[in-house]
Amino acid sequence: MFTSSIGLKFRPNFESRIRYGTMPQKKSDFRANTTDTVRNSRYIFVTGGVSSSLGKGIVSASLAKLLQARGYTVTIQKLDPYINVDPGTLNPYEHGECYVTVDGAETDLDLGHYERFLNVQTTQANNITTGRIYQSVIDKERRGEYLGRTVQIIPHITDEIKRCVQILGAEKNYDFVITEIGGTVGDIESLPYIEAVRQMKWECPEETLVVHLTLIPYLAAAGELKTKPTQHSVKQLLEFGVQPDILVCRTEHELTDSVRSKVARFCNVAPNAVIQSIDAETIYDVPLLMMDEKLDQVVLNKLGMPAQNEEPDLRSWRQFLNNYKNPKSTVSIGLIGKYVELKDSYKSIAEALIHAGAHLEVNVEIDWIHSESIHAKNSTEKLRHLDGIIVAPGFGSRGIDGKIETIQYARENDIPFFGICLGMQCAVIEFARNVLQLEEAHSTEIKEYTNDPVIDLMAEQKSIQNMGGTMRLGAYPCDLEEGSLAFDAYKCLRIEERHRHRYEFNNAYLELFESNGMIASGKNPDSGLVEIIEIPKHPWFVASQFHPEYSSTVEAPHPLFIGFVKASKTAIESARTSSTTKEQQL
Repeated sequence: MFTSSIGLKFRPNFESRIRYGTMPQKKSDFRANTTDTVRNSRYIFVTGGVSSSLGKGIVSASLAKLLQARGYTVTIQKLDPYINVDPGTLNPYEHGECYVTVDGAETDLDLGHYERFLNVQTTQANNITTGRIYQSVIDKERRGEYLGRTVQIIPHITDEIKRCVQILGAEKNYDFVITEIGGTVGDIESLPYIEAVRQMKWECPEETLVVHLTLIPYLAAAGELKTKPTQHSVKQLLEFGVQPDILVCRTEHELTDSVRSKVARFCNVAPNAVIQSIDAETIYDVPLLMMDEKLDQVVLNKLGMPAQNEEPDLRSWRQFLNNYKNPKSTVSIGLIGKYVELKDSYKSIAEALIHAGAHLEVNVEIDWIHSESIHAKNSTEKLRHLDGIIVAPGFGSRGIDGKIETIQYARENDIPFFGICLGMQCAVIEFARNVLQLEEAHSTEIKEYTNDPVIDLMAEQKSIQNMGGTMRLGAYPCDLEEGSLAFDAYKCLRIEERHRHRYEFNNAYLELFESNGMIASGKNPDSGLVEIIEIPKHPWFVASQFHPEYSSTVEAPHPLFIGFVKASKTAIESARTSSTTKEQQL
């Protein structure tokens, strides 16, 4: 293990991924020092204007999917303008889910969209924050790399941004690197990123393209679409020296030819480069809508790239959508968490359920239930209508009691149960209290001096003081017990999953648990860390210390989510069969 300059710990096999030289500062130097792989990569920047939450991440992922489906290699990265080094310490209510990459980086939730659409893993290089940019430049200044020079926004910060943008193209030989710039044009914190884009457009215009996502609102009182917000957004971008090549216009109504022509005329883009992005039934419809608008063709033409196929091969994607929209049955899944007011806090779990449901041709209806609302007197009323229960991850003591009550109800009533991270830890606490009769059993995260610390701080975490990037992060191996539910799901003996936690199952209690009906069906081969627990006598009771939701994609739904949804479906069918039998007997 080693620690990078940004404070994250990574395994040695990832070391090469974070050591790079500085970017050249002049156009001539850029050409002279850029490798062939960099020159061959095309860089597409996606900016946003008028309003936030227009869907830059989904548009970026959809464009990447179309290019990938044409046979090109593509990756996407996110540039976030906040000064936090990463989102690991941000409140989920403010930022939504913190997504974790295989190499242990805590990143923006948009990286989850990238992986789910492309079925390609991301790394720390796919998410850059202003905090990381400035920290890297300051570290270089302290090491003396800028001796004799005044360190400034231009060229030093913008050079660092360009270096980070080109890392992926340089080392992986991608045909396209799509870079989504967070925020909106005009935000003061985004200005260095826009300036870096301007420089790259000047340094290598034939290899750089800008897609600007903007809004064309519909005014009901006037009965028409208004293009002025888009015009002003493009004007602002032009003031910074950047002419967008393509406009993607978010709208609630179809854009007429006259509207497209007007936007093209006033924004200096070709009429075929005005792309409609109309509200979709689901995010997974967007690639098909963008294909209908010929977004990928316009991009290829502007960058001088050949269309390797007549059209993108999206057969598997269409099959997924068909299964998703035409289910043969429905299951009701309760997602029990402490941040359910903002559903993006559990974005990957919700999407993993969609993937598994489509795979099984099952409509998964999620019932979002706040764990603080559940207690012993109302657990039956709150939970009895559910076909399956997921207890979600989280940190801190708030809502813990409700999670434990939920797990007890699921265990005692044979309801399929899936616990993730803190959900697993709560399952251990519940079993210890109610089966092992260890009434004081708890996690030392919640009760530091409990008599029975069945969940305890990991040994390697006890000397850590800094909070950012210091948890057990990234992918680690896990050995499965043959014949377990986990083994039946994965169909192999060794897996690798991503982690984000400080506390773990206390192995001093393992023998007591296993002798009373809860087994450790998955363990880390090196440390012995309990990764998965099960109750074999239960219809389906599985909980994992790792986060399986991060690995689920459209093309490869996660095995544990498939197993969970299948068990929930089976529970319904069994209940119906039992009810029919009783009626016949009567």
